[in-house]
Amino acid sequence: MTNVPIIQFKHVTKQFDNDPVILDDVSFVIERGKFYTLLGPSGCGKTTILRLIAGFTEATAGEIFFNGKKVNDIPANKRQVNTVFQDYALFPHLNVFENVAFGLRIKKLRNLEIEKKVKEALQFVNLAGYEQREIKEMSGGQRQRVAIARAIVNEPEVILLDEPLSALDLKLRTEMQYELRELQRRLGITFVFVTHDQEEALAMSDEIFVINKGKIQQSGTPTDIYDEPINRFVADFIGESNIIKGKMIKDYVVEFVGKQFECVDKGLNDNEPIEIVIRPEDLEITTLERGKLQVVVDTQLFRGVHYEICCYDKDGNEWLVHSTKKVNVGDEIGLYFDPEAIHVMRLGETEEEFDRRLEAYSVGDSDGK
Repeated sequence: MTNVPIIQFKHVTKQFDNDPVILDDVSFVIERGKFYTLLGPSGCGKTTILRLIAGFTEATAGEIFFNGKKVNDIPANKRQVNTVFQDYALFPHLNVFENVAFGLRIKKLRNLEIEKKVKEALQFVNLAGYEQREIKEMSGGQRQRVAIARAIVNEPEVILLDEPLSALDLKLRTEMQYELRELQRRLGITFVFVTHDQEEALAMSDEIFVINKGKIQQSGTPTDIYDEPINRFVADFIGESNIIKGKMIKDYVVEFVGKQFECVDKGLNDNEPIEIVIRPEDLEITTLERGKLQVVVDTQLFRGVHYEICCYDKDGNEWLVHSTKKVNVGDEIGLYFDPEAIHVMRLGETEEEFDRRLEAYSVGDSDGK
């Protein structure tokens, strides 16, 4: 059983009547014991995936498996999953204990067993001693912990979280990100987390599925997706990026802004049109002579840990720079970057083709090429 994915979608499509398709032929695998994030803009289909896993809605086409068994026709109350909703869905007329105990009472467990399980769950989320507290007396972060305690007390194999941090202020939201991640590690069960916040996804996840218009654009670790985006949407949605059209002259040589630069990419066609990505933090402010690009500073904003600097080259291309160096609006400066900072994106490449290309890089590197 350990080698069987806990959740698997095979060519799943979801459409309501004659409305546009919400999910379009989606396939993926979720392994047990990891923290997964479904990331994408509003309306992309990420919450629909959560609802399909939970059994709250049915797939129009395709198959959904749980521990290797097809569950398309299994009702929600028969699936070993629990959901933490955006508004937590707590009962305002019940105290903390009764909110957490609700599912156990539905199962008709004995009172002593309910009391034991509820106290263990509350202790796990650092709310021991809050059993008699009214929900209206709890802070936003405490309510979120109550909702999680109510989920874990039923001992599910998967916990689904539908943007549970979106209503919190920035400081509390950051604190709860750490708490949720630590809680998942201690529980050792699978979390599937929905958000549209890329920083949240990068900070919390073992694996991220980037979704747009009902399709998974790219999946992988936060590092993989940030460093090796497959297309313009992923590069633009995950962090800030400088994206510009270019040409792959040959292996390890790329052309953009009318110049040729050394890069680390290979395996594309000679003179193939491409798009390149350079992250703002990979651009170093230097002298005009040393700079690989010569630009004029247009705006500068202080962001606390760095300056956010917007520049333009002579052809009107915009370049965003994150730097601890301060410059002045109107300054002419050079921008330097290493070959490794250039990421090449092939036009129209699928995730499977992209993965094969990356594998070819790895093989070439291991052979000393």
